[in-house]
Amino acid sequence: MKREGAKATVLLLTGGSGGIAVKDGVPTSNNFLVRSRDLFAANGFNVVVVGKPSDHDDLDGTFRTSPEHAEDLRRVIAFVKSDAGAPVWVVGTSMGTISAAALATVAGKDEVSGIVLTSSVTRKKVGALPQQKLESVKQPVLVVHHQSDECKICVPGDVPQIIQQLKNAPIKKELYISGGSTPTGDPCQALHRHGFIGAEKEVVDLISDWIKNPKP
Repeated sequence: MKREGAKATVLLLTGGSGGIAVKDGVPTSNNFLVRSRDLFAANGFNVVVVGKPSDHDDLDGTFRTSPEHAEDLRRVIAFVKSDAGAPVWVVGTSMGTISAAALATVAGKDEVSGIVLTSSVTRKKVGALPQQKLESVKQPVLVVHHQSDECKICVPGDVPQIIQQLKNAPIKKELYISGGSTPTGDPCQALHRHGFIGAEKEVVDLISDWIKNPKP
């Protein structure tokens, strides 16, 4: 989704198995980032929604932390930069934070200008953020979590540990969201607090303001 005069491109990495439910060329997933893509565009960014590669049905933690996945994403970034010419910021949610963090540990600042981790995976999964070499991340990092997230693998109380491990990030910030509309369904799915239901615009605006002017 290209925007005239965009100062940056946001690369959106979804959670779960990594699918975006494309129908007639349009992603229809309820994932927080997919359903909020127009809000990012409204903030003046080019928007790229990344789906699954054709040879992987389930982007589990093992694949999301693999060199193969990082290479896939680096090629997407190279294409987007050649096409749009703007710096790229990677935004991941839930399982997508595993991908975003793993990419940032190997990608240079010339490739990835910064990362945003929303509803981060902190426990029980291969590639959970506290397991990763976060000290290798040398880009600005924003960590956003709903303070009432009830997903057992994405625990708000674990966020300070992530921040602590980001020893070499030049700028790092943690943001806690409250409120939204009444959650429904699985606490680890998109229509619960885990997916910032009813608070999408607030969250995207906070993320967008920070990308435009990163501050601790």
